Amino acid sequence: MADDPLSTTFAALADPTRRAILARLAEGEATVSELAAPFAVSMPAISKHLKVLERAGLITRGRSAQWRPCRLDARPLAGVDEWVQRYRAYWDSSFDRLSEHLRAIQGDTR
Repeated sequence: MADDPLSTTFAALADPTRRAILARLAEGEATVSELAAPFAVSMPAISKHLKVLERAGLITRGRSAQWRPCRLDARPLAGVDEWVQRYRAYWDSSFDRLSEHLRAIQGDTR
């Protein structure tokens, strides 16, 4: 997966705990303890999640004296956005066809 950044990003996003961590970091930097607080998992488990996010390039970890803040780095999400955009026209036309079908079966001629 290391050769395919998009797969690495999707793999990191596949876990709800990691997505929740990213959502928290979107509000601003946080320590590992702050990130772990809402979860009923061990600190080693949180550290593993952070390592996955870090390998995917979705977070960075700094060092400021004793404080080691984690920060969101959303750049890899641009690749996800580009991939999803390829399918937007398909989804939009599918929803348009569904709307037309629903109007037809409801007898609405608007």
